[in-house]
Amino acid sequence: MTTATFATRIDVRQIPPRDRHPLIFSNFDLLRVGEAIELVNDHDPRPLRGQFEDRTPGQFDWSYLEAGPALWRIQIARTAAGTAKAREDSCCSGGACCG
Repeated sequence: MTTATFATRIDVRQIPPRDRHPLIFSNFDLLRVGEAIELVNDHDPRPLRGQFEDRTPGQFDWSYLEAGPALWRIQIARTAAGTAKAREDSCCSGGACCG
């Protein structure tokens, strides 16, 4: 786990599914190296991790702080500067997620 300063905490349990990933990515894009998001969810967000790997390879560290079964807390830390890689075949290219 990378030691990082939490810049923000995002609890997505009360956010409509279609709004979650754009909110998470827009907050990640604002992070400086060494800062992190604490993500709170009611399930393991493995698909989101795959989108991070595709969108920002080598720029983040994903660490489970709490791993269910009812509550999941993940630290998503920015480890390197860079820009998002938009892909036309990704539901989050351009910031609009399929939910």
